[in-house]
Amino acid sequence: MVIDDDPNILDIVKSYLEKNNFAVRTATDGNGALVEVQRFNPNLIILDLNLPGLNGEEVCQRIRKRSNVPILMLTAKTDEVDRIIGLEIGADDYVTKPFSPRELVARVRAILRRVNLQFEEEGPSELVFRDLKIDLVRHQAAKGGQIVELTPSEFRLLIFMARHPGRVYRRSQLLEEVVGSSFEAYDRVIDAHVKNLRKKIEDDPENPCYVLTVWGLGYKFNENALSENSQL
Repeated sequence: MVIDDDPNILDIVKSYLEKNNFAVRTATDGNGALVEVQRFNPNLIILDLNLPGLNGEEVCQRIRKRSNVPILMLTAKTDEVDRIIGLEIGADDYVTKPFSPRELVARVRAILRRVNLQFEEEGPSELVFRDLKIDLVRHQAAKGGQIVELTPSEFRLLIFMARHPGRVYRRSQLLEEVVGSSFEAYDRVIDAHVKNLRKKIEDDPENPCYVLTVWGLGYKFNENALSENSQL
């Protein structure tokens, strides 16, 4: 689904996606977009942040309250802080305007491919760490028996590290896994996803026990968090 108030951009993006065999729904404002998302349950959303009325950030937050659908932001804002804010409110990736339609299609394919790979990778059906349980079949995480709502990128990041507790990953490695190495991205993209993930799975995000920072290197999943019933 493509949400943008600029008819020219909407037509271009829709045309390129349809040429690549994607079925596309469109919306031109925030309120209409929320109705369409609930009605058609899209596999991925391309969302312009600069919408009239209900802006893109608010639309993203409302979608995240009820869905884990991948969200790719379109933004004319070139400041890094603005892009990071978009990721922190639940977007999975971003493309800045002006953009190449071919790159946008490639980015869409990369996101969907990563979502699909989560269900195809071999290994155990679940991972258990103390009060955190990751169900790889249902694509769910639960903390203390309560389902934790994660975005596709957050879930991908979680299982990538949790499959190898204690292994240190550089930000560039995590970017390649979550975003794709062929795209330009900043280290802070991963920092934003880690920050969001910690808010959802840690008792105290400022003093995490699962996703740990390895200063000067990157991040790791705490090997000391293994449960006696862990399946790795």
